[in-house]
Amino acid sequence: MTTGLGVGGDIEQALENVGVPSYVLDTTGIVRWINPAAERLLGNVRGRHITSVVAPEDSRRARELFTRKVLGTTAATDAPGVLLSTTGQRVAVEISAVPLKNGEQVVGVFGLLEERPDNTPMAPHPHLTPRQVEVLRLLEQGRSTKQIAAELHLSTETVRNHIRRLFRALGVNSRLEAVAAARSTTPH
Repeated sequence: MTTGLGVGGDIEQALENVGVPSYVLDTTGIVRWINPAAERLLGNVRGRHITSVVAPEDSRRARELFTRKVLGTTAATDAPGVLLSTTGQRVAVEISAVPLKNGEQVVGVFGLLEERPDNTPMAPHPHLTPRQVEVLRLLEQGRSTKQIAAELHLSTETVRNHIRRLFRALGVNSRLEAVAAARSTTPH
């Protein structure tokens, strides 16, 4: 998969005309194809590694989700994320992705991006670790401690520790206060 999608026929032309931002990564995580809608959203990111397009606080989770698809351990993923355009603008998206297979072998990953304009992404709080930012984003989505632990592949006790430290860093006492404090003190 060094150039284009390599599927031939009318599929590539049809995908070019899809209005939903779409992309294809090779098995090393390089963006090999994006449609015009994705290029309008992110700029021309062809040839760049996926981690260069993902906001720093989301890069670990993006690598984990990508790896699961390449290894064939996950059939599909749907996850919120924050991407960076070539101009440095933060773009909140919902990412749906599936592995592309040739027989049993995974040859790439195809994904769709849905921009979340009504949910402006928060820039990372300056006093939070990348993991705390991940936990805060999941708290913002109303996830429970158990759900956060499952999504981040951590124990519930580790998540509780991250939440306690997050509360301390933000000077708050509850999940709701943490989300409110982060939104009010973080530039967008």
